[in-house]
Amino acid sequence: MERLWTKSFIFMILGMFFLFTAFYMLYPTLPLFINQIGGNDTQVGLAMGAFMLSAVIFRPIVGGLLDRFGRLPFIIGGLILFALSMYIYNWITGIVVLMGLRIFHGMSWAISTTSILTAITDMIPPTRRGEGLGWSGLATTFAMAIGPMFGIWVAQNLSYHALFLITVGFSVVALLLIIRTKIPFQPQSDSRKIEFFDKSVLPVTVTVFFLFIAYGGITTFVPLFADSIKVNSGTFFLIYAATLVLIRPISGKLSDRYGESKVIGPALIVTILALIVLGFSTGFFGVLISAVLYGIGFGSAQPALQASTIRLVSPDRTGVANASFSTATDLGIGLGAMMLGLVSQQTSYQVLFTVSALSVAFSLLVFTFSVKRLLQNKGLSSPNTSSLPSKTG
Repeated sequence: MERLWTKSFIFMILGMFFLFTAFYMLYPTLPLFINQIGGNDTQVGLAMGAFMLSAVIFRPIVGGLLDRFGRLPFIIGGLILFALSMYIYNWITGIVVLMGLRIFHGMSWAISTTSILTAITDMIPPTRRGEGLGWSGLATTFAMAIGPMFGIWVAQNLSYHALFLITVGFSVVALLLIIRTKIPFQPQSDSRKIEFFDKSVLPVTVTVFFLFIAYGGITTFVPLFADSIKVNSGTFFLIYAATLVLIRPISGKLSDRYGESKVIGPALIVTILALIVLGFSTGFFGVLISAVLYGIGFGSAQPALQASTIRLVSPDRTGVANASFSTATDLGIGLGAMMLGLVSQQTSYQVLFTVSALSVAFSLLVFTFSVKRLLQNKGLSSPNTSSLPSKTG
């Protein structure tokens, strides 16, 4: 069996953990900071949207450039720009300047995360891709669990100045870890036109988009829903994170052994069930069951879909593939939160989670009638053991 746990793979995962922790420290505290400098709720929404839109615009561009020029220059540049963005927040006193910074910050996020995710993909042996992506995904899971709580604690007990400096420090730690890694890279021919999208991954990105609409609803509205039924929302996310830790290595190995198609379909069905259970929950037990089911379903589907995206393109197009996958997740989370917010305002949380379940059901339909067939037609329903010679870059 090909080796997965190399020094470079471990350092890359640790670097991604520190980067995502810095990001999640800012996620719940930025709205409070905007209010402190005189912003209103509308401007909070615009600031969050500007970041997302910037990331969505720049990801495809970064993906195409990664495949031509290599991963490491963009990782270093992206992390430096990300750290600089975090530091500049210290000097923001007005909304207009903040909007410009959010666009710049979104660009740095697109560059750093797309290049890091692509580099991690390069490091994982093709026969262990599902397992490797499952383990690497835990870095973002732990960051999501730790970052918001730590960020709020720092903002409340120290200051926003301390918060921004700590996030800068985490970004620098990520950079120091990652520059010590060796990243395999198979460059495209210089004569080949740089492309920013591969149409073969479109069905997968549509599947991912509708799956992450529901994820946007979970991350945004579970705290409010849990509070309405007198349950600590931290319970849901803690159980969800613990389930991810247990399920991702297992589902990854199943994906590598039997093919992604055998994992994704059942995982999406479990995700739908989790959202239905959550919508009808009236207390702690229902929230606990839904958290476990959602951890199993979403935690199995997400890395398997990412692995499918990679398998559908040639090895020298993984940058474009990862950019497409990340763009679909960004759009799904952002638009999902906005659309489901309107649903919640006009109806109820039960309807909101039912609509979320319908979104995942549509994701399942697209996968069943398009992605699954596409994988089978290309002979990729089982793991691909092919590889190309590579160089570090």
